[in-house]
Amino acid sequence: MASLAMSRAEREAFLAAVRVGVISIADDGRGPLTVPIWYGYEPGGELWVVTDRESRKGKLLMNVDRFSLCAQTETPPYQYVSVEGPIVALERALVEQHTRVLAHRYLGREGGDAYIKVTGASDETDGSIVVRMRPERWLTVDYRKSYGR
Repeated sequence: MASLAMSRAEREAFLAAVRVGVISIADDGRGPLTVPIWYGYEPGGELWVVTDRESRKGKLLMNVDRFSLCAQTETPPYQYVSVEGPIVALERALVEQHTRVLAHRYLGREGGDAYIKVTGASDETDGSIVVRMRPERWLTVDYRKSYGR
């Protein structure tokens, strides 16, 4: 049976596509927090997320040194990329450089702008952080390869 693993180019292109990720963050004394999240990624670069610093996600990310993220397709034949790595930067998120970029990525320009307006996000009031991870470990599966596609 041929390998179902993706090549480096395939996995990076897959992760760079618009998909909702599922982030997993260690939480002492409990199972890891595992929730859906928007993310940004360009092949060869860092993966980054934005979250409210006061959310459970934000508090956990400020107290760990690494996290995992999985992105997948929703229809067969299934594909997924799971990536794990160290946090290399944690800083205040800026609406124009981070929040609006993700809103446009996931909702389009018009929907993203409406999202920013509805949430009232601004650099003065936004308590969000941007967390950057350097992908270190990858796990990939592309079931299309078993179908000869």
